[in-house]
Amino acid sequence: MILIVTARTDTHADKVEAMLRQRGHTTLRFNPADFPARASLSMHTRPHQSPRWTLQTEQYTIALDEVHAVWYRRPEAPKASPQIQDEAARAAIEQDCVHLLNSLWESMDSVFVPARPMTMRRADLKSVQLDLAERLGFDIPPTLLTNAPQDFIRFHQEQDMRIISKPLDQGLMKHFGAQFLRYTELVPRRSLVHAQGVQQCPMAFQSYVDKHVELRITVVGQTVHAAEIDSQSSHHTRHDWRRYDLITTPHRRHDLPAHIAQQCVDLVEALGLRYGAIDMILKPDGSYVFLEINPNGQYLWIEELTGMPISDAICDLLSPEPAKTSPQHHLDMHTEALT
Repeated sequence: MILIVTARTDTHADKVEAMLRQRGHTTLRFNPADFPARASLSMHTRPHQSPRWTLQTEQYTIALDEVHAVWYRRPEAPKASPQIQDEAARAAIEQDCVHLLNSLWESMDSVFVPARPMTMRRADLKSVQLDLAERLGFDIPPTLLTNAPQDFIRFHQEQDMRIISKPLDQGLMKHFGAQFLRYTELVPRRSLVHAQGVQQCPMAFQSYVDKHVELRITVVGQTVHAAEIDSQSSHHTRHDWRRYDLITTPHRRHDLPAHIAQQCVDLVEALGLRYGAIDMILKPDGSYVFLEINPNGQYLWIEELTGMPISDAICDLLSPEPAKTSPQHHLDMHTEALT
């Protein structure tokens, strides 16, 4: 059985789940936001016995030792019951739920894609990524992570006033929604007047890297799916391709040099992941520069625009052995609840 841990609405999971069922695998979806109000989780342990975990929702009850693979996609955080009105009580309950779920993920004897949550949290740290990438042979841009105004000013001057800023994490977006997404932006000279504002929230600053094209490299296990994004063809996307202008920013497959492709695989493995979405820049002089890796980055738009079989590769990773059931075998009660 394959457990897909994600939000109720997730087009990536919808596609992969349908493909897994076509291959004959049994799938279940679980969103931690349903816990504890609409789902129950229990661990039973006895002397000289391994812990037994049981997950019960409004649609199914499952012994979690039956799960051989977990796709930890895009889950929402646990949410206390609406009946609990006190905010402090809600926060305490939700923290206890996180604790129990983390205990579950760490104790399950299953394949995790991309990885167990604690491993993913470490892999998401910018300092860890950059240090490891450089040690593996990637070129990286000069970078400053800081909330010290004087260090920001000094870095801005050292890089000839050509730096970009980006958040260390999209905390506001995660808390309030996509309207708080902050893009990568050039830092103009006039921003130095407001340098003291850096004190209030740490930021990431990097030397600006001239671009021929930007690269989104999706690593799934040992497979590498590289796409080039012609972000320089549109004013909207020149500094951040996430300002999507798909009509005027072509997306194409990209042939990575073999040693760069191997470095990408090595980086994902060294971070303890089985999946990673890597952002790089191909400079006008033909050199490659590593920017960052998202341990759980989106990929479906790249697959649809380029035809790269990323979803197939994820299915392969979740189901290395052919299923013994018929292609129609799945839990109907799950389908009724989540489709």
